[in-house]
Amino acid sequence: MSKSVRLNLLAGICCAMGLILCLTYFLPTSSPEPAEPPPLVEEPLVTYDPYGIPQHVYAVNEQSIERNQTFSDLLAPYGVSSATIHYLAEKARPTFDVRRIRPGKALRVYQDEAQAPHFVVYEPSPMEYVVFDLRDSLNVYRQERPVTVVEKTVQGVITSSPYETLIQQGTNPALAVQLAEVFDWQIDFYHIQYGDHFSVVYEEKQIDGEPVGLGRILAANFEHRGKMFSAYYFDHDTWRGYFDDEGRSLRLAFLKAPLKYSRISSRYTKRRFHPVQKRYKAHLGTDYAAPTGTPIRATSDGVILEAQFRRYNGNYVKIRHNQTYTTGYLHMSRIADGIRPGVAVRQGDVIGYVGSTGLATGPHLCYRFWKNGEQVDPYQQDLPSAEPIDGMQMLAFQSVKSRFDPLLAPATPVFAQASLLPTLAPARTGTQ
Repeated sequence: MSKSVRLNLLAGICCAMGLILCLTYFLPTSSPEPAEPPPLVEEPLVTYDPYGIPQHVYAVNEQSIERNQTFSDLLAPYGVSSATIHYLAEKARPTFDVRRIRPGKALRVYQDEAQAPHFVVYEPSPMEYVVFDLRDSLNVYRQERPVTVVEKTVQGVITSSPYETLIQQGTNPALAVQLAEVFDWQIDFYHIQYGDHFSVVYEEKQIDGEPVGLGRILAANFEHRGKMFSAYYFDHDTWRGYFDDEGRSLRLAFLKAPLKYSRISSRYTKRRFHPVQKRYKAHLGTDYAAPTGTPIRATSDGVILEAQFRRYNGNYVKIRHNQTYTTGYLHMSRIADGIRPGVAVRQGDVIGYVGSTGLATGPHLCYRFWKNGEQVDPYQQDLPSAEPIDGMQMLAFQSVKSRFDPLLAPATPVFAQASLLPTLAPARTGTQ
């Protein structure tokens, strides 16, 4: 092949390749349809029960705790080892003592498919719960449910007792105990009269709209034996407590009794036949019969002078309140923790528990009362009241009073109900 022919052939090949490249660049090309994305797989929504544990994951076994059952007794049937139980009890100690589990309460055990326990839940109260995490972490935590405080009002007429009247009203009957404490010095709740009536504004604690307990009484009216008694809770600067409609404190310097629930079994007297010594002698105290273990309260602010055991007094505590008054509390089963000479106590603080130590035939408290160094009958003393609200704070108190007065005003049905009661009906005793 001649040289010129080869050159022409090469030139033709180059032109053909160039034409192919141009067509490839400039002519539109069809692209493949985009592939559809794979369908989304929705993961199941995880929901949690009221204790924060995933639902529909575990089988839940709920059992009622029986009398004398221990924490070990409850977990051992689920295959939890003694070492794990001991570890959990120690781990829980800073927030919850497992020895405080109570019969009648529920225990919830969460088990997997192999019936191995993963969680255990115990509720000390409706407002809190304890979770024992038995997984590898072996953790214990205590949670409190959010509590809402709602202001409520209740009114009623006494036909038997405040306790039963509140039950009839669908109200927590524990409110009767609070009423008795508010009017501790004004009304003898052991002798409530048939036809007495009351109005109360109080706080109710709720969780998810369900009542779980009571807060404080905010204001109350109680008509007893035809006389109206009023109470308003006031907390401002140094004034805190319940005051009547004129700003006078309802709290006297001394409580009427050192026990909330008791009866007087023997009064102060200069001559009484002693049941142990079998002879007549002066009894310079007031005896309150009550079950062993009943808490004993300091009747006023003061400082502990003595807290010890003596042959005749048994376990006893003596409190100096001021230059004039001193009180003594005898025959305790035990003295409360932390009560020792030099410790300051407040009115209502628990200083010990009813017992029968020393010269005693049965469980009771002998309450002694000294005025200027002489033992006297506390029920015959004209005891002072706490400080009233002064003029500087009276405006704030009147504002509180004006807010609650419309709520305390008895509704017509209350007046009607009271007026229809038989006027000659016998008085009935309402006990708390």
